[in-house]
Amino acid sequence: MAKRLFPLAFGLLFLSGSLFAAQPVQVQLSTSGVAPREVEDNTEKAIIRDYQRAWQSLAAALSENRTDLLANDFIGYAQDELHRRVAEQQNSGLHTRFIDHGHSLKAIMYSQDGSAMQLRDTAQIEVQQLDGNSVIHSDQITQSYLVVMTAGENRWKVRILQALPSEQ
Repeated sequence: MAKRLFPLAFGLLFLSGSLFAAQPVQVQLSTSGVAPREVEDNTEKAIIRDYQRAWQSLAAALSENRTDLLANDFIGYAQDELHRRVAEQQNSGLHTRFIDHGHSLKAIMYSQDGSAMQLRDTAQIEVQQLDGNSVIHSDQITQSYLVVMTAGENRWKVRILQALPSEQ
C-alpha cells in the first residue's frame, strides 16, 4: 500500500484557489546545521513562501487536472512527474485532494553559490481519491519527501519532490 501512496502523495491540498487564502499551507523551516553555508533570513523567508506556493499549485493542478498550473513553481524532474500524474488522472477520470496539516522542512544542504537547497519535508496530510465529487478512498498519512529547490527568476522552484519510504 505504501508504494501506491507515492502517486497519491502528489495529490490535492485544497479544492480551489479560493480556499488557499482561507487555509494557507503551514510550513516550518529549520536551517540549523545546514552546510556548506548558512541560510540568510531573506532566503529562509523566500523558501517558506515559495514552498507554500508550490504545494498550492500542486493542489490546484491535481484537483483540476491542469498541468499549466505547475509552471511557476516546478521545474525539471518534479514538473515532469507531476505532468505524468495529471495525465494518469485525466485517463482514469479521477482526481486527488490533499487536506494539508502542515510541513516540517529541515535544510540539509545550501549550495556554496546560493542557487540550490536540499531539504527534507515531513508532511502531515489526508489524501483523498475522488471520482467526481465522491471520495472513493481516503488515508491520513505522514509522508517524508526529499526536496531540491533551485533559485530562478524571482523565486525558488521545486526541482525534485521525491516521496521517501516510510521509516517503520
